[in-house]
Amino acid sequence: MSRPSLEVADIFRGHGPVWRRANAGHVSLGQLKVMSAIENCRTAALGGHVARCEKCAHTQISYNSCRNRHCPKCQGAAAKDWLAAREADLLPVPYYHVVFTLPAAITDIAYQNKAVIYDLLFKASAEALITIAADPKHLGARIGITSVLHTWGSAMTHHPHVHMIVPGGGISPDGERWVACRSGFFLPVRVLSRLFRRLLLERLLAAHQAGHLKFFGNHAALVDPQAFATYLTPLRRAEWVVYAKRPFGGPQAVLAYLSRYTHRVAIANSRLIACDHAGVTFRWKDYRADRRDRQKVMTLATGEFIRRFLIHVLPQGFHRIRHYGLLASGTRADNIARVRRLLNAPVIQPEVGDDSRTEADEPKPISHPCPCCGGRMVIIETFQRGASPRYRPAAAPAVIRIDTS
Repeated sequence: MSRPSLEVADIFRGHGPVWRRANAGHVSLGQLKVMSAIENCRTAALGGHVARCEKCAHTQISYNSCRNRHCPKCQGAAAKDWLAAREADLLPVPYYHVVFTLPAAITDIAYQNKAVIYDLLFKASAEALITIAADPKHLGARIGITSVLHTWGSAMTHHPHVHMIVPGGGISPDGERWVACRSGFFLPVRVLSRLFRRLLLERLLAAHQAGHLKFFGNHAALVDPQAFATYLTPLRRAEWVVYAKRPFGGPQAVLAYLSRYTHRVAIANSRLIACDHAGVTFRWKDYRADRRDRQKVMTLATGEFIRRFLIHVLPQGFHRIRHYGLLASGTRADNIARVRRLLNAPVIQPEVGDDSRTEADEPKPISHPCPCCGGRMVIIETFQRGASPRYRPAAAPAVIRIDTS
């Protein structure tokens, strides 16, 4: 795949040093590390390897990726590996997509309390879905959930929400049968919305009482318990946004969807158009407009673009993909096996590579074929961070033009 003409890394390399000096003291260590990782990704600073084709001897240098979860260039391979591990968990049932969104008033304080409130968003949304699904008036079953946190809107504004992928049914309370939901309908979103609202507000008050929330600037007064309770009062009457989409077409559609969502970052390099004296221009989608008019172009000052990108850096160690219910990590394998038995579905065995013919001294092959002849590329040298490879690709012969006029 060809390299985009403009990348976030290019913007950081060209404007990052000046931006860091101008915002010294206002940028966290985690944000600085993300900037450094993206700037160094796929450069000699991280080392790399030299690969050569076994057929035509074409040689090329490949630099290592930073593997940072916020880097636009590194998420494709990470998503592919994650999906391969999840493929065996897919069930032959319809899957539903449910979205839980925080209201603006809580989004404002979430900006200052990311780890706490993002965690509450995960837990309250999962508890709401599991509780309503277990109610005999609705589904009456134990369900499984895969939740993915996104903190951005299309214009990179702060917009925390979770995307949930849920099988359309669950295991009965006695564990003896699979309970399928109604065709084309999973659970009532209004009921989910109101339980989610109550659970999150209760957990917010508990977090405030325990001293887990911090407030700065315009929200400094919310450190007072009464002021905080007053701040939350209007939210008890407002309708919170819970959205359920139509079911997917099948397991492969679920995989395709997850590959786009699980490892997404604030903006993909493919959406960038230009970076010049006017700022950074990129494509974005305006969901408030009619469907045919949603695709738009926006230009932000370069400093504002960098700021918006960095507000989506997650706290260190924070898990943005979580599993609940039947898909919780400790019991997932047993639950999936049970569901497959209840559905009379075949058990999917994970693929095991055959390395019997690989010898210790055999050159290690790489995944993509030779761009010249399609032959197998093998690694002939690796080099460390900041070092230069001994082998160099042969330069293309010069073309001599003769004027015959």
